[in-house]
Amino acid sequence: MNQSGYPYPQSSPTVVPVQGFNPRQDAEVLRKAMKGFGTDEKTIINVLTKRSNAQRLEIAVQFKTLYGKDLIKELKSELSGNFENTIVALMTPLPQFYAKELHDAISGLGTDEDVLIEVMCTLTNAEIYIIREAYEKTYHRNLESDLKGDTSGHFKRLMVALCSAGRDESMVTDQQKAAADAQALYNAGEKIWGTDESVFNMVLCQRNYAQLGLVFQEYQRITGHDLEKAIKSEFSGDIQEGLLSVVRAIKNKQAFFAKRLYKSMKGLGTNDRDLIRLVVTRCEIDMGEIKKEYKANHKESLADAIKGDCSGDYKKCLLALIGES
Repeated sequence: MNQSGYPYPQSSPTVVPVQGFNPRQDAEVLRKAMKGFGTDEKTIINVLTKRSNAQRLEIAVQFKTLYGKDLIKELKSELSGNFENTIVALMTPLPQFYAKELHDAISGLGTDEDVLIEVMCTLTNAEIYIIREAYEKTYHRNLESDLKGDTSGHFKRLMVALCSAGRDESMVTDQQKAAADAQALYNAGEKIWGTDESVFNMVLCQRNYAQLGLVFQEYQRITGHDLEKAIKSEFSGDIQEGLLSVVRAIKNKQAFFAKRLYKSMKGLGTNDRDLIRLVVTRCEIDMGEIKKEYKANHKESLADAIKGDCSGDYKKCLLALIGES
């Protein structure tokens, strides 16, 4: 388990736990940066972007012990805008942060299906369990019930299947079963008039990632094209996006997140909430690989995209988190 309580491998983090960590000293440095006239934003960035989520939470405990004040409240009173939002996200335990993002995606005006897809389609069973617990503890509501109440049709069934966190994670593979699953997907989709989406849910939400890699190869062998093409022709709207995201995240999770980052900054205005969530949640896991995928697929570096799209302390904070300060 890593320090956030999740079992994923940290393949290429850009934020790692600092060696010789002294939470009391960090609390004192932050207090000094916020005391008196004006705020030393540079010091706040230097401290909080160079500590892991678990270490930041320890600093908050020390801050309250030393000064009798809540560090997040103090930071919020000193900062503003997207810089404030990024710092608050960094200071929030990751399961609670994900729970809030899901809650807001469900309970706002309309549903932000993109956030539901991004989170529910890319996390492990253990991560989903932890987030479900955090959701219930924070909002006194059941995540699965809220997903059911706010989505509909095939997309609702996909979200419920993913929320149940029943994926095989053994990484054991079986070529014969992969061929049978590929045939079942073909029979449930392209071969018939209409589509049996339950077969797509069953295969894509239950099989382990290594096994699904074989299923995708078998599907290509049987049909002469990849499963993504079949999903695009057989489904539409949210369920199409959801199933495509599952497939893309399984094929190359870092490329999936790179595309999400690209979409957050390109187009009409920046979706800062998406940008902040993606940087904060991936910087301790695989941001190094995501940066490589971003450059390979989008013809500019992630750092250059952030520099062109963000400004001030917000920009400096994001660049520090992706290891480009």
